[in-house]
Amino acid sequence: MRDPSIAPMGEVRRKALRPKVVSATLPALKAPRLLDQLRERIRFRHYSRSTEDAYVFWVRTFIRHHGLRHPRDLDGAAVESFLTWLASERQVAPATHRRALSALLFLYGKVLGVQLPWMSEIGRPRPQRRLPVVMSRDEVVNVLSSLDLEWRLFGQLLYGTGMRITEGLRLRVKDVDFSHGAIIVREGIGGAGRPRNSDRGRASLHVDADWCRLRWHSRHRHRHEAGIRSQRRQLGTLRHRG
Repeated sequence: MRDPSIAPMGEVRRKALRPKVVSATLPALKAPRLLDQLRERIRFRHYSRSTEDAYVFWVRTFIRHHGLRHPRDLDGAAVESFLTWLASERQVAPATHRRALSALLFLYGKVLGVQLPWMSEIGRPRPQRRLPVVMSRDEVVNVLSSLDLEWRLFGQLLYGTGMRITEGLRLRVKDVDFSHGAIIVREGIGGAGRPRNSDRGRASLHVDADWCRLRWHSRHRHRHEAGIRSQRRQLGTLRHRG
């Protein structure tokens, strides 16, 4: 009869093959002020700039809400009262409510290094499920045709590829794959890149790229000429005063 205190051989092998979970230690913060420490920790974890601005905003609002008290001196009841104030008086959306809670949890867990029991007990608001509003093809054509020529190309790229606005603004010419008729999105949500197929043909992509190149050179030339005219006016003013 096998001793129950001795584990089977197969279980011992499985435990030996399991990787050990090592807690990642964060480096010491160098900034003296709390909000600067928050920015330093966010940039160390390679969060987006929009996330950094949102976290700093909600932490600053949290501190001002409690009379400029340091968050280390506040407990879970203070966080609960702040979130209740956002939901009842400010009437923020559930997504905004979750973003404020995520900012506070990041502040206590990653910046202050405080792991308290109440952090996991705070409830998150549940978003209301709504049917998305889908535009018809004629409505999309009317909206895109009403845009200026400069913004029409941008709108067509967003609609044809499904890119987000920030991804479209970061798009470069070298991210357009003419051979496959695709657009490569780099540093998207989560820091991962992914390809996006374009509904526009290869010839249309070449025409759009040429138009953007000509537009950029035209703007660059106008700015250069405007700078030369401004320097000439300043030089003429100095000569007149002399």
